[in-house]
Amino acid sequence: MELKRVVITGIGALTPIGNNLQAYWKNLVMGVSGAAPITHFDATEFKTQFACEVKNFDVTEHLDRRELQRMDPFTQYAMVASLEAVKDAGLYENENIDKDRVGVIWASGIGGINIFQEQISEFATGEGTPRFNPFFIPKMIVDIAAGQISMRHGFRGPNFAVVSACASSTNAMIDAFNYIRLGMADAFVTGGSEAAITVGGIGGFNAMKALSTLNESPETASRPFDSTRDGFV
Repeated sequence: MELKRVVITGIGALTPIGNNLQAYWKNLVMGVSGAAPITHFDATEFKTQFACEVKNFDVTEHLDRRELQRMDPFTQYAMVASLEAVKDAGLYENENIDKDRVGVIWASGIGGINIFQEQISEFATGEGTPRFNPFFIPKMIVDIAAGQISMRHGFRGPNFAVVSACASSTNAMIDAFNYIRLGMADAFVTGGSEAAITVGGIGGFNAMKALSTLNESPETASRPFDSTRDGFV
């Protein structure tokens, strides 16, 4: 069996150091740090009070409010980054491609932790009546990002999620690479997204002693080969 050649035709980025590919690359080569004080919630009482949040980002510039009601932030991030990649690849509204041969493999380490935390907190602090958002489960499950991307563009090829902690996105891209070279599809939208800077996310990693507590200097907290390292960012 002859393996097919695989190339990257489009890239999208929504990151703590840039909200599109151009801004991300510029700040990356300049060595800009994405670490800064947490703004998503009041972290005053937490051991770690900083994180690498997406900054100055208005999702309504990319998605309408009706769509947003059905998406946890991790899916919103996935949609915005993938839209840029699909346009960059020339696949956006391209009717000359076989959409049955275009798939989506999208990764996330934890998925919709925001909606999970919100819904469980509301139930726990209520009077006991089980009133849950009908989009609770669809917004939480890890493979919903891949599903939303495929529905947006009408891609009907292989579609699934990959979860393998910090290696999730890398594994998703490897899977996409292998599917294409084995002839099981012509193209994939692949990558990953995360939105775990929440009370539960930061609190849980703090309990593991996995996060740096260098709150006075967040931009220097990531020092993987330093003898004084105190966690990772």
